[in-house]
Amino acid sequence: MKNALIIEDLHVQTVEGKQILNGVSLTIKKGEIHAIMGPNGGGKSTLSAALMGHPGYVITKGKVIVNGVDITKFSPDQKARAGLFLGFQYPVEIAGVNFSSFLRMAMNERKKEGEKKISPIAFKNKLVDEAKTLSFRDDITKRALNEGFSGGEKKKAEILQLAMLKPEFAILDEPDSGLDVDALKYIANKINDLDYEFGLILITHYQRILKYIKPHFVHVLVKGKIVKSGNAKLAQLIEQSGYEKYI
Repeated sequence: MKNALIIEDLHVQTVEGKQILNGVSLTIKKGEIHAIMGPNGGGKSTLSAALMGHPGYVITKGKVIVNGVDITKFSPDQKARAGLFLGFQYPVEIAGVNFSSFLRMAMNERKKEGEKKISPIAFKNKLVDEAKTLSFRDDITKRALNEGFSGGEKKKAEILQLAMLKPEFAILDEPDSGLDVDALKYIANKINDLDYEFGLILITHYQRILKYIKPHFVHVLVKGKIVKSGNAKLAQLIEQSGYEKYI
C-alpha cells in the first residue's frame, strides 16, 4: 500500500532472547495520528526502537512496510532514507558534533540521486527560522548535538529535526516526558503546524499531550500486544480509570 506504514504481526525480542512484542499489527496512513499508550514495560519503547532498527532488538517474525517496500531488514540509515524518523525518549548528548552540521548532513543524505544538495547558507537560514518557532536562540547553529541542552531543549531539538527532515512517517517516543506546560505547547504547536502530510505514531503514558495533538486513533499496548483500539475518547477513559482493566 502506497502512502502507508504497515506493521504486520511484529514479534520482537532482545538480543539476549527476552520476548517483548507478541504480534503487533498497525496501519498508519499519511495524515493520520496514532497514539500508543500503555503501562510501563508494555513494549512501547521497544516498538519504536525495533521499527527504526535498534541493534539491541531482533525482529523474529513479521514485517515493517513503508509505501509498499519491505524495510524490515534495512539498516537504520536505510530506514531513514525510506522516510522513517524516530524521536528518542532519551536523546543522547554527542560532544564535538555540531548540531547544525549534523542536521544538514542528514538532510543531504536523504536527497535522492541527482537532487540538489542544500547549501550551508540556505540551510542555516531555514534552521534559524524553524528554531525560533520552538523558542531556541540563534546560537543553536553553534551548539554541539544535545550537549548542555536541558531536558526540554533536547525534546524540542528532536521536533526541530523532524521539521527540517520532513519524514514520511514519524515515531515520537514520549515527547512529553519531563516537559513543563510551556515546552509541551511549543512542541505540540510545531507538530500541528508542519506544512506537509505525514503519518505519526505518538507514544505516551498520559493524555496530557493528546489535549494539544488530537489523535485519530488510540491503541493500548500491554505485554507486547495491542489489547484495545479506539478514538481520542479512549485516552480520556484511560486518564479516568487507568490501565488496570487492560492488564
